[in-house]
Amino acid sequence: MSNVEKEAGPQGEESPVSPTPPDAKKKREYKDFGHDEQKPTHANVDMSLIELKAEDLYDKEKVDLETIVVEDVFKLLQCDENGLFTDEANRRLDIFGPNKLEQEEQNALLQFLSFMWNPLSWVMEGAALVAIALSNGGGSPPDWQDFVGIILLLIINSTIGFYEERNAGNAVKALMDSLAPKAKVKRNGQWQEIESANLVPGDMISFKIGDIVPADCRLTEAINVSIDQAALTGESLPQSKKEGDQCFSGSTCKQGEAEGVVISTGANTFFGRAASLVGQDDDTTGHLQKILAQIGSFCLVSIGIFVVAEIFVLYAGFRYSYRDGLDNILVLLIGGIPIAMPTVLSVTLAVGAQQLAKHKAIVTRITAIEELAGVTILCSDKTGTLTTNKLTIDKETIRTYGPFSADDVILLAAYASRTENQDAIDSSVVSALGDTSRARAGIKLLDFKPFNPVDKRTEITYREESSGKIKRVTKGMTGIIIELCTRNKTEELENTLEADVEEFASRGLRALAVAYEEVDGDDPEAEGNGFELIGLLAIFDPPREDTKQTIDDALALGVKVKMVTGDQLAIAKETGRRLGLGDHMYPAKVLKDGPAPGGKHMTLDEMILDADGFAGVFPEHKYEIVKRLQGLGHLCAMTGDGANDAPALSRANVGIAVEGATDAARGAADIVLTEPGLSTIVHAIRGSRIIFQRMRNYSIYACAVTIRIVVCFAILAFAFRFNFPPFMVLIIALLNDGTIMTLSVDRVLPSMAPDSWDLAEIFSYAIAYGLFLTASTVALVAIILRTSFFSDKFSVEVPTTNQLHMIVYLQVAIISQALIFVTRSHGFFFMERPSVALMGAFCIAQLVSSIIAAYADWGFTKIHSISGGWIGIVWVWNIVWFIPLDWIKFAMKATIIKKMRERHSRAVAAAAAGTGLQITRTQSRAASIHESMYSNRVSFIRRAARKVGFGSKITVKPEELQRFSSIQAQRTGATLARNPSRTGA
Repeated sequence: MSNVEKEAGPQGEESPVSPTPPDAKKKREYKDFGHDEQKPTHANVDMSLIELKAEDLYDKEKVDLETIVVEDVFKLLQCDENGLFTDEANRRLDIFGPNKLEQEEQNALLQFLSFMWNPLSWVMEGAALVAIALSNGGGSPPDWQDFVGIILLLIINSTIGFYEERNAGNAVKALMDSLAPKAKVKRNGQWQEIESANLVPGDMISFKIGDIVPADCRLTEAINVSIDQAALTGESLPQSKKEGDQCFSGSTCKQGEAEGVVISTGANTFFGRAASLVGQDDDTTGHLQKILAQIGSFCLVSIGIFVVAEIFVLYAGFRYSYRDGLDNILVLLIGGIPIAMPTVLSVTLAVGAQQLAKHKAIVTRITAIEELAGVTILCSDKTGTLTTNKLTIDKETIRTYGPFSADDVILLAAYASRTENQDAIDSSVVSALGDTSRARAGIKLLDFKPFNPVDKRTEITYREESSGKIKRVTKGMTGIIIELCTRNKTEELENTLEADVEEFASRGLRALAVAYEEVDGDDPEAEGNGFELIGLLAIFDPPREDTKQTIDDALALGVKVKMVTGDQLAIAKETGRRLGLGDHMYPAKVLKDGPAPGGKHMTLDEMILDADGFAGVFPEHKYEIVKRLQGLGHLCAMTGDGANDAPALSRANVGIAVEGATDAARGAADIVLTEPGLSTIVHAIRGSRIIFQRMRNYSIYACAVTIRIVVCFAILAFAFRFNFPPFMVLIIALLNDGTIMTLSVDRVLPSMAPDSWDLAEIFSYAIAYGLFLTASTVALVAIILRTSFFSDKFSVEVPTTNQLHMIVYLQVAIISQALIFVTRSHGFFFMERPSVALMGAFCIAQLVSSIIAAYADWGFTKIHSISGGWIGIVWVWNIVWFIPLDWIKFAMKATIIKKMRERHSRAVAAAAAGTGLQITRTQSRAASIHESMYSNRVSFIRRAARKVGFGSKITVKPEELQRFSSIQAQRTGATLARNPSRTGA
């Protein structure tokens, strides 16, 4: 049996109630909802053969220190209750290592350089090299403006990305910080306080109320101990611990005091195993990074094809001079590179982060916004996320057995509860009164017995002020209370009670019995007239008020919600029923055992996909569930609040830490909610889909402009030996980028289904638009050069070569920018109103372009101003060519795009028929060739580390290297914070 399964223990059972054979006449066992006791076992190895080293002690096949009897623990660890001597502790510290979580070292220089290693940066770097190489030809100086601008952009982007990366919250560090920094340990026979990092297996430790357990241990002494391990296991109730029980490192002692022997430290603790899963991700690149890599590769290949073609045609065919040929190549590189792509997308995401912040959602990884738009499954922790993590009396299910009403039972139970230093159950009972002062109103306290693990009940003796009578009330575990009862106890009552307890247990409700008696005379220690069972209270962790509506909204947006909780199966099912999630849930053990033979599920993946949730899970299980769902092609979000959720939050495409989450959860999450409940997630999903649409619109536009520039100027060079000045392409790119920045606040409608990047569609649209716009320019140049049409019809002068350059510049600048109105709309461009910012930026850019055309006379770039007649001709020409763009879009949808979608649907249906899985795979995740670019990036950096002598000490996490970042995103975020009105456009 694996370690995980042994830990899951009773949580993996289908039902907390074991049926009693009807013919068995024996003492009744009222099985209150809670943990079954796991009987300790003996080590089944020859202890003389076990060496004191980590390989043996943590090998679960040999021995399980968590379950064997404590006597065997001492034998295996070669220690006793007097603790270790300092020399021996130091020796063991060398063997087992420190009791802390190690962080991976990263070399700052390599981490900085890694931000310059991706397809888009490669093309930018290539353009810079071409610009500087011009100094070798034609006797002219190099294009320092282009070279310096590109290099500065690369360095600034890398600097900001490096700064963000180095200062990002580290989940492992947060997990370390939650460990106890000090520990009380017995060394050399004396109790002393040491750094918890110096604890070793075999140490004797002690802790009391309020302390954090410093290492995994087995208790050797426990006095009324209650441990809160909700942040580790997800259990909503503090767990009572007795001698021999295990306590987890990082859990908090809520009551009592204890001593124990340390059985595991550091990464081998339950806490450490959770930490080791954080950041362990086979998917070493983020989703948006893969998309950018593919789009960048598309542009790279397009540019490369025509650059090679120009080299052959211009140099070999036309015998161009070295400088003229490089000028033409530079036109393709500067015009074809979507230099602004990381900038525009980062600005768009920064704006989105600002908008989400208004809904109390803090984005810690900006690219998570894009991934949230495509999320198809939301896995949610239960305790503290779907529920309040505050025990409550379920007043609707109170059972009464005596002459008292339900309100009377609650009041009497409140009498038998502490009003100060309460545990969770006492607090829930007193809170049920509404007015907590009633718990002591009208009575005089004579004696109170608090809960303890032996008696498992509380008891109060009080004098009723109105009558002067002494009365006694007790509450506690059902089996204990009914045994105390002697008055009015009948077979029928016991049968009814047993049925009620079983019903509560099957619904995940914890039963709390209440009994009452009166005492004759004035002696509070005298025996009463016998306890009588008067009621049964149900305790549960209620759902948050807005959770059900949030789940309904998520389902309406096409996002399936699954509950993944460390609590027990019956509790999970009851919570699922109350929230409308469904109760089709499984215990954690199915993740190891797989579906039952003969069941409706053939594979574990099919079961996970179909389930409404899983119960009794540990961090390893949550991580595995998320990983398997991702393997099925789903983008998966995970919400949680505890350290036990951190690994899954880290693994998920979008990790969401809810309000009140631990530092570990916040450190591993991509989005942190600062408002209670999950309603913010729905706002975030809608907001992310708006942002996704903006990015998709820009991606189509950017790819189309790449095709348009590269193909257009290559054809002009081939057909007319037309040598366009590179500087004017740079002007076009700058004006385009300035306009396109406003897409970050454009008006778009979110989709009602999860979004996904269909790059085949994007590239198809881009090629169609790009070739059409290429035709518009080539046709204009052909008419001007081959005919006198414009001179004859409009009485304009025949343009010189420099004036023709200006005409081409104006035509390309105007219609290229106008294309955005087509790519941003699903119907006719005039049916979807753009934002004021976009429209204003477009008008300003066109005005600037027209002014340049009318007045610029820059000989160094080989352009000359043109007359107003030619400017008018260009505008009319572009309007005529712009109108059919919508019809091209509709034609593409009706033909190529339709066929592509049908083929994809058939492929999905075939896959579903073969596997039985009814799923829609996210198309963009099959990107092996593009992922390999990032893999090569990582291996390149590591090889560089060895080459330059950094040695093997340097390790660079792949997932830490691939985060896209830009200075524009940071500056835009700051600007928007200072000028929030800009986002209203």
